[in-house]
Amino acid sequence: MTDEFKALVITKCNDQFVNSIACRKINDLPPGELLIKVAYSSLNYKDALSASGHPGVSRNFPHTPGIDAAGIVESSDDSAFQVGDHVVVTGFDLGMNTAGGLAEYIRVPAAWAVPLPEGLSLKEAMILGTAGLTAGLSVDKLMTAGLNAGASVLVTGASGGVGSVAVSLLSKLGFDVCASSGKSNCNQWLKSLGAAAIIDRTEISQPTSRPILKPRWDAAVDTVGGDTLATVLKSVGHGGLVTCCGLAAGDHFDPSVYPFILRGVSLLGVDSVEISTEEKQRIWQLFAGDWALPDKASGELVELIALEQCVDYLPRFLRGEIKGRVVVKI
Repeated sequence: MTDEFKALVITKCNDQFVNSIACRKINDLPPGELLIKVAYSSLNYKDALSASGHPGVSRNFPHTPGIDAAGIVESSDDSAFQVGDHVVVTGFDLGMNTAGGLAEYIRVPAAWAVPLPEGLSLKEAMILGTAGLTAGLSVDKLMTAGLNAGASVLVTGASGGVGSVAVSLLSKLGFDVCASSGKSNCNQWLKSLGAAAIIDRTEISQPTSRPILKPRWDAAVDTVGGDTLATVLKSVGHGGLVTCCGLAAGDHFDPSVYPFILRGVSLLGVDSVEISTEEKQRIWQLFAGDWALPDKASGELVELIALEQCVDYLPRFLRGEIKGRVVVKI
């Protein structure tokens, strides 16, 4: 094993943040029981925020972002993991204020790692990544709350990472999926993922003073937040279920109590960062088995890039130019 490795490094210079590929040393990595040689990572909106110096994501620079990593254990000080084990690391502080997965090596606490389930490759794990895990948790919450196959489900922000995986998974499981997107050039792509219907996001993104709206769906996976979430809550039917996992449209919304007291609507929060590794492992196992996405859907979801390309790709997230999942081959 070499002492040096390549990583995407964000440096701060005169209040400007510069992204570049640089050499780092193993000894520069933070403490942790596991040293992991990263095979694949992925790009997420949070990585783009970190790379642009957003203080709510990363505060200390130089820094290597990357909230996702899948790779092979190079050394272990924990008996639960052996050298050569294939593992997935998502969430917790990875890529935020702990050096992340956009590098050839990471060192993390053993409690952050999940053994890669049999039937799932390292690349497939990163096609899913935090976005897929979040989508899986959202769908799991809907089904646990009693939503049955055949029900109509709206997915907001459908062209994004979480939304696109949710569309594909819900379709596979037999739900009638309506995809909401602001990118008309993605309509055919969303249909190829399994969307039965597509609406423009403006249909549900405008604030309305009406306390309740005509019911249109049985449930929804909302990745957007803001006024969209308020409108979606008013637009699901009696006993409707809405999961909330994102805030692209804002972290505040003006709700009405009427959907809750007249229709018994339930709002279900989804966290994929601080949940236990046991819960993460359960969802990964589902994706390795009954929830395995069709090869065609997996292929449609992903764009594969090299580590060096991250410098150009991360700003595209902030400009809203990315669809689906971007997987980084390290």
